[in-house]
Amino acid sequence: MSAVQRFHEAANDALVKLSEHCLPGAKLALVIYTPGEPERDIVIEDQGLDKNEVVSALRRRGLSIDGDNDYKADLCDSIVGALAFGKQNTNPPPADHWGQQFWEIGRAEGELQEEMETLLRRLVQWDLDYPVNCYDGYAGLKALNQIIADAKTVIAKTPA
Repeated sequence: MSAVQRFHEAANDALVKLSEHCLPGAKLALVIYTPGEPERDIVIEDQGLDKNEVVSALRRRGLSIDGDNDYKADLCDSIVGALAFGKQNTNPPPADHWGQQFWEIGRAEGELQEEMETLLRRLVQWDLDYPVNCYDGYAGLKALNQIIADAKTVIAKTPA
């Protein structure tokens, strides 16, 4: 039997003995880690252990969302990616995926940007079609008023 197998067996036996002294329903987990060497991590967990409850217990004991760790960095990268993909209207997440809300936020921002860009293009085109000294009277004024009305609608969608 290897040293690692002997360690796992001894740790498991110790956890069984500890569990006999815990409150009914309590769960045990043993985590051994070597900083900077994740390949050496050892996690031994009770049957039926809810890892989310373990994280909640650690948070109650001082674990903070501030500070660096790989999980949070990966999660934040995923959120930023969902926002960016939503803005580009590409790669939507599967239905009912947690990233859907971030993709939709990005998509709404992308749509708003597209509307603003369209308005600016229309305004530039109006300026080219109706130079200041010779805009076609009523037709030019009507076109400009429509652009302004559409701009007010788009601006109303944006937070102040």
